[in-house]
Amino acid sequence: MPLQHLTHNRLNGVTGGIWRDSDGVHKVLTHRRDDAPGHWASSADPAHWNYWRREALVYGTDLPRQLGLGAPAVLDVRETGDEEIEILLEDVKGHHSSQLSVQDLVETARALGRSQGRRDLPEYSWLSRGFLRDYSTSRPANWRLLQDDRAWSQKLIRDHFPQELRGGLRRLHLDQERLLSLMQTLPRTVCHLDVWPNNIIRRPTGEVVLLDWAFVGDGALGEDVGNLIPDSVFDLLIPHQLLGDLDGQVTRAYLEGLDDAGWTGDERLVRLGICASAVKYDWLTVRSLETASADQHTDYGGDTTVDADARYAARAAGLSLCAQWAREAERLARDLGIW
Repeated sequence: MPLQHLTHNRLNGVTGGIWRDSDGVHKVLTHRRDDAPGHWASSADPAHWNYWRREALVYGTDLPRQLGLGAPAVLDVRETGDEEIEILLEDVKGHHSSQLSVQDLVETARALGRSQGRRDLPEYSWLSRGFLRDYSTSRPANWRLLQDDRAWSQKLIRDHFPQELRGGLRRLHLDQERLLSLMQTLPRTVCHLDVWPNNIIRRPTGEVVLLDWAFVGDGALGEDVGNLIPDSVFDLLIPHQLLGDLDGQVTRAYLEGLDDAGWTGDERLVRLGICASAVKYDWLTVRSLETASADQHTDYGGDTTVDADARYAARAAGLSLCAQWAREAERLARDLGIW
């Protein structure tokens, strides 16, 4: 098999490369890159969300199995140089990324619920802490654009972001601190923290396999599902017209998985964790305003162009859901007496 470089976030300073060959999938972790932007810099702090050694430690301890979740089989983990580690993984076959169906995402949520509803979750010093706050507030964003009528008058924005959505997204940003603080009060679990279609494979046997364990750590019940639902449409992987159905089915499956694991808490707290997670994508509103007049728009890997109207229709749908979730989170928190 010829060497094939795989799509990934090239900005992340932890990633030295990902490729497939006849041996499997190779992933290089590094703390040596000096070309990464500050908001994607690697860290030597084991609790930091972008700790450079974490994924090697995940496979070295067989953490996915301990969590009851599927992952590629690890074939080798070795230090290849100063502050550099290469992981060799099974080349998992199955439905992946845009090949996934709503049912595949539903079963992913069910698997997460069965894992996160358990009482015997492992603890390691290198699991990330404070991911949601640290990640979401470190994204570069010119917040003044939220008040800039010229930014909102760009054609792609006019065509896909109605006036009421503008108001909802501004309110989401105003509530950023309250939502982040609220998330920290919710029941804790071990979260993958980057669950979206590009990190999911559904084997022919039906097993859900999660890829890219670089951020795994402390999170709130519902947080992974709160990422999975909107992030399934932002990059045109799942049709955004399915969002409402996806929200309902994925939420139910996650709750069923928690129940299967013996979790007996208040389901409103779980839904609150899903909805308040919308704060993670607060920055994406500004990013959408910044790039609306670009000459071309590219896919996640930056290799091919995508239709601008399709991109902005999907962004608007996902961000509209986030704005709705923020309001639902407020109502739930008031009902629970914690807002």
